[in-house]
Amino acid sequence: MPSVHSSPFYPMENPAIASLLRHTSGEKRNKFSAGGLLKMFKLFPMLTSGCKMVALLGRPRKPMLKDSATTGTIFGYRKGRVSIAIQEDTRQMPMFLIELPMLTSALNKEMSSDIVRIALESETKTNKKKLLEEFVWAVYCNGKKVGYSIRRKQMGDEELQVMQHLRGVSMGAGVLPTASDHKDSSDGEMTYMRARFERVIGSKDSEAFYMINPDNNINNSNQGPEFSIFFVRAH
Repeated sequence: MPSVHSSPFYPMENPAIASLLRHTSGEKRNKFSAGGLLKMFKLFPMLTSGCKMVALLGRPRKPMLKDSATTGTIFGYRKGRVSIAIQEDTRQMPMFLIELPMLTSALNKEMSSDIVRIALESETKTNKKKLLEEFVWAVYCNGKKVGYSIRRKQMGDEELQVMQHLRGVSMGAGVLPTASDHKDSSDGEMTYMRARFERVIGSKDSEAFYMINPDNNINNSNQGPEFSIFFVRAH
C-alpha cells in the first residue's frame, strides 16, 4: 500500500481508489455536480436555532435513482465530531456507522473546495470479514490523515434519535432538534446532510460510494462526484 500521509491526492494515487474513480468517468459524471447538497451543508454555520429541518429537498418529479442506490447520512453537533451512517433502507439499521476523528467544523472547512473525498483504510491482513465489517479504520479527508476510528456495532441513543428523525427524509440538509438528554449546549445544534449514493464494488478489498446529484441533467464538475467515500483494505 503506498504511503498516504503527505499526499493531498491520496484517492487518485491509491490504485484501488483510482480504479473506482474511473467508474465515474465520461457520461456517468452527468449524475454529479459540485453544487447542490454540499453547498447546503456549508450553510450550517449561518443557520439559527429557529430554523429546524431546513433546506429539505422536495420530491423528484420523476424517478431518477437506481434500486441499488444506498443512503448516506453525515451528521454531528456543530462543535462535536462528525459521523457517517450508510443504509440500504432508511427504515432499517445502518449497515455501516462510524464517528470520524474530525470535527464538523473541520469538515465544513474541507467543503470549501466543493470536492470532499473521505477514504477509510483497514490494515487488517485477513479476508475472513466482508470489507464493511472491519472495525478499525485509518481515516483520510481530501488526502490528509486525520486519525483512526472504530466502526460502531450498535447505535447510541443520540444516533438512534437522528435516524428516527430522518426516517422519512430521502435527501436534504439542515438542523435537527437537540436530543432531550443532551444537556451540554456548548456542542451547538445537530446538523445533518443526507443523500443517495451509488455503490461501486471494485473488489472484495475496495468499495466506493458516490453522491448522486438530485438533478441528473446538471454537470458542473469535471472532477467527479462532489462527495465520495472510499473503503480500502490494505494487504
